[in-house]
Amino acid sequence: MKKYIINIGARVIQIIRTIGHMFIFLMNSIYFIFSPPFKYRLLLKQIYFIGNKSVVVIILIGSFTGMVLALQIFYTLRKFGSEAMLGPAVALSLIRELGPVLSALTVTGRAGSAITAEIGIMRITEQIDALISMALNPMKYLVVPNMVAAIIVFPLLTAIFDVIGIFGGYLIGVKLLGLSSGTYFSQMKQYIDIVDIEIGLYKSISFGLIVSWISCYKGYYTSYGAEGVSKATTESVVLSSILILIWDYFIGSLYL
Repeated sequence: MKKYIINIGARVIQIIRTIGHMFIFLMNSIYFIFSPPFKYRLLLKQIYFIGNKSVVVIILIGSFTGMVLALQIFYTLRKFGSEAMLGPAVALSLIRELGPVLSALTVTGRAGSAITAEIGIMRITEQIDALISMALNPMKYLVVPNMVAAIIVFPLLTAIFDVIGIFGGYLIGVKLLGLSSGTYFSQMKQYIDIVDIEIGLYKSISFGLIVSWISCYKGYYTSYGAEGVSKATTESVVLSSILILIWDYFIGSLYL
């Protein structure tokens, strides 16, 4: 019994130590974001990698998400004779909730895992140690560009997701189910406030920080060997996805 309690205590201490280490890594990263020199070329490269290469996937997932939403919401609203509210229902669901969350989860799987694997391989091949031996700060070269790029790109990808999803709902609601085009958009304009858009913006910015933070941390401190990189990549995607959903709940609960 005593040994069992000791093992639990050791595990809890290890978790607390890891959380503290991750928090220090985040604070150091934020500090280096605002300290010169600024690596604009690396930043543009990561904006292209995280953002431009994710657009096709975002458009595909966004369009079908809007279509599915329109189908299911229309079926529900028809039971209450409120089909005219389809536009606002689809738009609010996408702008406040599904747009930021699904786009963040998509980019996590596509770009976050790649960032972790890339930095992890640099760690096990001692490229990070080489940067340190040349008196170069690896945080400025490997972490800061990814964080800034994610903070810039995530809101833009979320906006694309929302717009494509709304027009996907339009195709189903208007072209397939026979709802009036004017009704779909006019009701949307009436019921959506700037606060709803701000919520989606805040969520997407914070998700960008979370994904880049976890991805860079797991890659930067990966264990050696191919198995270590594989484990770090898996942990990065899983932990980022969990934190996205948890943080989404807390932000959403503040704006009820």
